[in-house]
Amino acid sequence: MGKAARCTILQLDLSARAGGGANTQKREALEQTSAILTQARAFFLDFLLAHHEKLNERVSYYSEKHQEMREGPISANELRSWLEECTVSTTEHPHPFPDWDFRARFPGMPTHARRAAMKEAIGKARAYLTALATWQKSGKKQGKPGFPGTADHPTFYQGAFHLKLAEAKVHDRFVRLKVYDGSRWVWLNYPVRCSRHFQQRWDERGWKQQSPTLVLRGKHAALHFPQTKEVKAVRVVERKLDPRLVTVGVDLNVKNLAVVTVRQDESILKVVFLTDHGLDQARYRHLKKIAKKQWQSGKPVKGEHSNQQLWRHVRRTNEDAAHKVAHRIAQICAKYPGCILVFERLRKIKAKGASKSRRMNRRQANQLRGKIRKYAGEKAYAHSAVVTVEVNPHGTSQYCSRCGSKGERFSFRSGQRIVEKWGKLCFWPVCHYQANADHNASVNSTQCGRAIVDPKGGTSQPTCSFGMYLSQYLLGMW
Repeated sequence: MGKAARCTILQLDLSARAGGGANTQKREALEQTSAILTQARAFFLDFLLAHHEKLNERVSYYSEKHQEMREGPISANELRSWLEECTVSTTEHPHPFPDWDFRARFPGMPTHARRAAMKEAIGKARAYLTALATWQKSGKKQGKPGFPGTADHPTFYQGAFHLKLAEAKVHDRFVRLKVYDGSRWVWLNYPVRCSRHFQQRWDERGWKQQSPTLVLRGKHAALHFPQTKEVKAVRVVERKLDPRLVTVGVDLNVKNLAVVTVRQDESILKVVFLTDHGLDQARYRHLKKIAKKQWQSGKPVKGEHSNQQLWRHVRRTNEDAAHKVAHRIAQICAKYPGCILVFERLRKIKAKGASKSRRMNRRQANQLRGKIRKYAGEKAYAHSAVVTVEVNPHGTSQYCSRCGSKGERFSFRSGQRIVEKWGKLCFWPVCHYQANADHNASVNSTQCGRAIVDPKGGTSQPTCSFGMYLSQYLLGMW
């Protein structure tokens, strides 16, 4: 049993009032709300760091799971109650700490907004103190964690927003938010752009809506609704015991964004090549323009971002491609219930050499691979309860998926065979097998399904032919 998570976005209509959007006063109220919540968050964060010993306090509690008394760190709810006693004046505790009277600094702030700021400040303070303690324990002089920032997207908890999609037509819907207009907290209605995509995700069964977060970016505003779903998934260790286990291996690259191979027993059931449709070249042309403009403008000004429209376009194309490829991978996994999705563990890939535009393009390609890996795992787990694992990428494209010997990469140019390090094809002289290197890597990933790293830290011995031949070759036994 696990949980799948996703985010559904509802755009607020901040266009001109004549066109049906929100008026100027309503748009300013969103900025005022975000600003005052940032100040409240800074107030509680300063108080917590001034009394940091309370965050490290350990208390006794009764464990229902173990049926005994245990000792652990103080919970976030207990910290919030203590924080209210020390900073908020009420009939039960009318005298807060000197110079820490919250109601005097933020009169009229609703309870839900105050507690939201408390919750976020507690999380930031604990994360900072943990990182600081880890750095001090390491003994390093560099890498000291910085002071936590207070800016964050405001969250509207229950009682602070009202949204009913069935009360009006699609183009006449509003969301009611409790915001700060600069002097007091008021209820305001904001027109929304409710699309069929949002309506479908909102009404989908099994998904539970949580408190939305307001995201303000320039002239745009949106409510992000986190959604969770209970998923019944079998653990990887248990799935590996199935003799008819289906493994879906994915090899991520630049031109071929993903090569998907479905394998059961010793037979390959399906192979799918998902190309970029010219994305790499188009992205390179945009980054070349960016590099040229940066060179022409000279030394950049600190705090300013150049070529914002081009960078926004590059990020959107990457995001769109990642979601499309991940959706195709999830569709393939849905056809084989109980399968395992296998990716290569790609972590430290640095763009070296070449021009600045090519280095930026390689970094963007590496980020795209990471997004495909993330989104594909989330979509496959949410829709088909497919578990994702990672294997060591060493030698997957070089060693033969049939005999296990090491081959050489090459490409065809003008009808001639050119041996090169990053060739698209690969030839193995031992078995005289010739194939696409990306496809061979995808097949090897599926064969390494029996050598998957256990999520708890244990490992199992490789029983596939690729694992045995590779280990023998590396030991000089081939």
